[in-house]
Amino acid sequence: MEVLLKNIGTIITGNTPSKKNSKYWNSNDICFVKPDVIGDGVDNVNQSNEYISNYASSKARIVGKNTILITCIGNIGRVGIVSKEKIAFNQQISAIVPNCKINFRYLAYVLLFSKSKLNAMANSAVVPIINKTQLENFKIKIDSNLEHQAQIVEALDKIEEIKRIQDKEIKYLDTLIKARFVEMFGDPIINTKDLSLVSLGKLCTLKAGEFTAAKEIHANKDNINRYPCFGGNGVRGYVDNYTHDGNYSLIGRQGALCGNVQLTAGKFRNTEHAILVKPNVQVNYYWLFMLLKLEKLNRFSSGAAQPGLAVKTLNKIFIPIADLNLQNEFASFAQQVDKSKVVNNLIMKYIISIYFICSLI
Repeated sequence: MEVLLKNIGTIITGNTPSKKNSKYWNSNDICFVKPDVIGDGVDNVNQSNEYISNYASSKARIVGKNTILITCIGNIGRVGIVSKEKIAFNQQISAIVPNCKINFRYLAYVLLFSKSKLNAMANSAVVPIINKTQLENFKIKIDSNLEHQAQIVEALDKIEEIKRIQDKEIKYLDTLIKARFVEMFGDPIINTKDLSLVSLGKLCTLKAGEFTAAKEIHANKDNINRYPCFGGNGVRGYVDNYTHDGNYSLIGRQGALCGNVQLTAGKFRNTEHAILVKPNVQVNYYWLFMLLKLEKLNRFSSGAAQPGLAVKTLNKIFIPIADLNLQNEFASFAQQVDKSKVVNNLIMKYIISIYFICSLI
């Protein structure tokens, strides 16, 4: 059956107590959760990188144990479950306090599998945003039987644990690729191998993509909307036309995760929040992608409330350039490692998706 979120829980939008009042921030009484502590799975949220005092309680949005948290600004659709007696959360997060009609962990999984639909629905004037009204009226498909919900949760929790183990393996493979890069080319930020330097703007042409309205982006791929549409944090959904074809690096230019680098393959569209990096000379695309990732480009961002990266700033950055043969050697190694990551991810996504789809039939 299909239901609106507002019919199975209470939606609360987060906020931030004033930073001007030191009494709100002078003790670590209550976790103040921001998107950086919410992972990509269904994780328990019981710690944070910031805290507020009990004195700030009346000025904060505070929720209790088993509340669902979901990111609604920027990197939309990350889901967490509160596992402390109380936490506060900022305006980039909405909380859903489930009612008696739904198992709280079941709801968390439903939302996790709705991420692409949520991203496609988001407004994107500056960064993707889902407001409270949109979230309240968001439709989800659920099994109305609470006993069935509990059985589904039990199975998905087991799969999620397998996924956590797999994620650790993938992180190890990522570390292996980075270590090999540094071994061959040094740390690019301080140029420990003393390679020749060139400005990014000379080596490549950087250009933000075209504005793409949220209504043009569809959550699911089909025969018409078959081209991935990249925003500042990766694929937002699918569209019926493409702007580029090939392997390119894309740099996110807006929001807390600005400076993150994505790698494309084939035909795609990039929005105004993603900067396309097109080499002006012959370089290995994968080597360039890894170089840009290791450059930690978010260190060049500006703006406190809403960090951003300007193309003119990126153009002035000097980066090391290596011999093309060595670039190709590194890329060959890294792509072999990446194949293992891709296969593992596809198998896990297939298992989880098929199980969840079958459970709703």
